[in-house]
Amino acid sequence: MSRDSPTSAPPPGHVLCRFDDLGDRDGKGFGFGGGRERFEMFVVRRDDRVFGYVNICPHARTPLDWTPDQFLTRDKTRLLCATHGAQFRIEDGFCVAGPCPGASLTPVPVAIEDGNVIVAGPIEV
Repeated sequence: MSRDSPTSAPPPGHVLCRFDDLGDRDGKGFGFGGGRERFEMFVVRRDDRVFGYVNICPHARTPLDWTPDQFLTRDKTRLLCATHGAQFRIEDGFCVAGPCPGASLTPVPVAIEDGNVIVAGPIEV
């Protein structure tokens, strides 16, 4: 099966935000395009690293956040799907609790460049 880059996804090099605008273990969501072509993703900072994922739970196919930019458990150790409580590791998006064990979030390649969080490569879904 081939994986395609969504037509409304940001291109490699697109600046998402300033790294310093993300608190440690905080997340920020981003949306691009509209209608059926809308693409939603988020980034989470952990120490001096940033991780990006498509904002779709692999179980329910719903966005992880009900409240904007709220992607983490209360103790900020895991990513959380607000729909049904699935929990995912921050560093690789792997489901460790909830109704989708063994599934993973779809990664978005991101990097820190000149103090900005950027899309680092093509996004495949």
